[in-house]
Amino acid sequence: MLTIEAGDGASERLAAVLAAVPVASVILQPSGDSALVSSLVAEGQRRNAAMLIADDAALARAVNADGVHIGYSETPRERFETARALLGGKAVVGCDVGRSRHVAMTLGELGADYVAFGVPAFVKDREAAFGRQLDLLSWWAEIFEVPSVGLDATTPEQAEAMASAGADFVCMQVDAGMPVSDAAALARLWNEAIAGRL
Repeated sequence: MLTIEAGDGASERLAAVLAAVPVASVILQPSGDSALVSSLVAEGQRRNAAMLIADDAALARAVNADGVHIGYSETPRERFETARALLGGKAVVGCDVGRSRHVAMTLGELGADYVAFGVPAFVKDREAAFGRQLDLLSWWAEIFEVPSVGLDATTPEQAEAMASAGADFVCMQVDAGMPVSDAAALARLWNEAIAGRL
């Protein structure tokens, strides 16, 4: 899984990553340029990646994306239900549940297509939070069938640890301004790290 910002150079970065490695789905962080978002969605779909819009179900519907990724918030159930009602049952609706087992189970029961375990921005001890992520991914994999996603990994080594813990997908972030060659190279390292573990 890939997260990419819809800004300058995003088309080139997206194309480079999708040409370098197989990507199941892409989370687009939208900009104010809906035409760019629409073109990125079309580019990803041409390359067989499910294209999800971050936190904007209405935009996802407008640009014919495959669904929406709901970021961490204090109202996950309400946001999930709103997105599902707007997009319908065939669209992908997944959610970052942070560190909450309760929210993960609730959304799983409501029909989320995946639950993602991330580290909320307010958390200061990122190392301890990463250890908790691994515990959550392992717990989820042992009990539930709904796919899980490991978010906020910053290195291929962390991605490998998440995959080994039981994540079904591990999300790689491609930042705005990252050179195209660097994005492709990072994607290859990421893919090598998780190969055979997912």
